[in-house]
Amino acid sequence: MCHGAGMSLFEHDVARRTDHYFKLTRGIVRQYGDLSVTYAVFMRRPVLFCPRLAVEWLEMAAAERGVKFGIELCHAEGAWVGAGEPLLYLEGPFSALVDLETIYLQKLGPPSVAAYNAYSMCSDLPKVAFLAMDARHCAGAEMQELMVYGASVGSERARREADAVGFVGTANDATAPLLATDRGLGTMPHALIGYAGSTVRAAQMFAAQYPAEPLTVLVDYFGREITDALAVCEAFPEQARNGELSLRVDTHGGRFVEGLDTARSYDILDRCAPAAIRTYRTEQELRWLVGTGVSAAALWHFRQTLDDAGWNQVRIVASSGFSATKCKVMASASVPVDLIGTGSYLPDDWSETYATADIVRYGSDERVKVGREFLLRKPASAS
Repeated sequence: MCHGAGMSLFEHDVARRTDHYFKLTRGIVRQYGDLSVTYAVFMRRPVLFCPRLAVEWLEMAAAERGVKFGIELCHAEGAWVGAGEPLLYLEGPFSALVDLETIYLQKLGPPSVAAYNAYSMCSDLPKVAFLAMDARHCAGAEMQELMVYGASVGSERARREADAVGFVGTANDATAPLLATDRGLGTMPHALIGYAGSTVRAAQMFAAQYPAEPLTVLVDYFGREITDALAVCEAFPEQARNGELSLRVDTHGGRFVEGLDTARSYDILDRCAPAAIRTYRTEQELRWLVGTGVSAAALWHFRQTLDDAGWNQVRIVASSGFSATKCKVMASASVPVDLIGTGSYLPDDWSETYATADIVRYGSDERVKVGREFLLRKPASAS
């Protein structure tokens, strides 16, 4: 398929998306003579290496341009890579590589940081399953694919090293195959509760419409997490006793979960996880432990209330801002949660996702800008 005066759709896309100075450099190289170059690609922070999507795109680009690129991965997928360590070396004709840098770096850095975060979350809470709910936080479908790919790599490493449950699925069909599932997972948004007029009625509608689907019921819409949770259990006693009912707590940070305040939250954690509140904590960490929203105290309160009412087989799903740092705090409080829905494994600081490429060889001459000589030394492969 062509676009414009003999330009393929691929070339048109690259021309639109690459940085302009790379296009100008490509024109100069074509005029004054091409040569083979080698790029070293690295990042300025530790990551879990996620090269697959970038490599697949580079291989496609080489085929489109009728050339071959030498792609030497310095580490296996999922390996820890330190700040400044080369991730890969990329060799090929300068004219064929120079204008691709913008795009392949976009496909390499962000998933590698997402993988790092996902690994930390899964390792800190190894008995908890995670559901990737990042789509609404992503800037389009391409970012969504990059993020779930990162989650899959981080999750897999946590399974190997920490015997973690890890990420068990994603919230929509498009990225489900990246987590080895055939479709998205999830049951109901808050909008369905509002439509039904009651939490129990929404659950009944859902169960009637989709009897074969797992039943996970949101319980925070009306600010009656405890009252509505018990009412749902009473409405679905068989599923509740058989472990086939899950209750999702997604309370926003503007209020406490039903039945809690600051003093009551401290009291619950003092009984259930005393060590969690007897160490130094930042203001944010204290909020995650005993504050508003889905706190550690709220999850203990929720679990104990269900158990006291005889619903000890009902599963608890938590969501709302579960980042890597929040998960670490929750782990310190040994929170009784079965699954966490999260989009917050996405990098907090986007500048940390920036990957960088420098040419380290022009033809047969090793040459790199001053201060980047460390890129000339190729490290041994890491696991």
